[in-house]
Amino acid sequence: MIITGDDVDGINELKLQLAKRFEMKDLGPLRYFLGIEVAYSPKGYLLSQSKYIANILEQARLSDTRAVDSPLELNVKYVPSDGIPLPDPTLYRTLVGSLVYLTITRPDIAYAVHVVSQFVVSPTTIHWAAVLRILRYLRGTQFQSLLFPSSSSLELRAYSDADWAGNPTDRKSTTGFCIFLGDSLISWKSKKQDIVSRSSTEAEYRAMASTTTEIVWLRWLLCDMGVPLSEPTPMYCDNKSAIQIAHNSVFHERTKHIEIDCHFTRHHLQHGTITLPFISSSLQIADLFTKTHSTKRFRFLIDKLSMLHVNTS
Repeated sequence: MIITGDDVDGINELKLQLAKRFEMKDLGPLRYFLGIEVAYSPKGYLLSQSKYIANILEQARLSDTRAVDSPLELNVKYVPSDGIPLPDPTLYRTLVGSLVYLTITRPDIAYAVHVVSQFVVSPTTIHWAAVLRILRYLRGTQFQSLLFPSSSSLELRAYSDADWAGNPTDRKSTTGFCIFLGDSLISWKSKKQDIVSRSSTEAEYRAMASTTTEIVWLRWLLCDMGVPLSEPTPMYCDNKSAIQIAHNSVFHERTKHIEIDCHFTRHHLQHGTITLPFISSSLQIADLFTKTHSTKRFRFLIDKLSMLHVNTS
């Protein structure tokens, strides 16, 4: 068995053995793979999809060159009945599908794409305008890259948040979380919850359960890769009531309907998988994945994700 890692001689020997059994070509250092561009700098690795964005913009056939500062307007809410149904929704569905793939390296559009994805069945002119705004935002940030610092530590930390009853159609809440390995953002999500929450605490607790699930999986993955974590993973939450429920071993009447999520999160809290430090809402990074923001607030949150505007071409 050959263990490669950063062993250059081991890597070369592995490639020689593979070449004896398979027809293959050495393309050198990784630069481009499945639409994802990889660049190297003294700061670390930079991942971007600028060429992929260019293809999306060409496919959309935008007739102007305007750019905007954020993917969605502040406080905007969309419902299925907004606007006039598109006569042919094919392009809308194609572009939304492309945007979903783009979120692999662009967490800054995750919430906006989550919103427009809800209308792919019967999109309207209003929903189409929302997609165009996302594209105009991408036009102005085409070379935004996700940085994985070379000096980053191997410690996990997570941020969990929820927007209670934010969906105007069914009043379901939105879960948002992001997880860092050192200073590197490695996992994030913006997703509408499956069940209507009867309080902001319940919505936050459901988000915490989803984040805990991701933390458990990442800890297992890191251990499988030879990086065991001895310390609990802090999961920052800005809802004190949800944190208190996780620490309280007695279920009150008002929490029985979320008992499964309570048990799951509390189990990993008691077993040292996670801790639940409180963080103020102004510093809650996961807030980016649950709602729209002013341009100033949006830029503040983006800066916390280790994203850089770098031309990697």
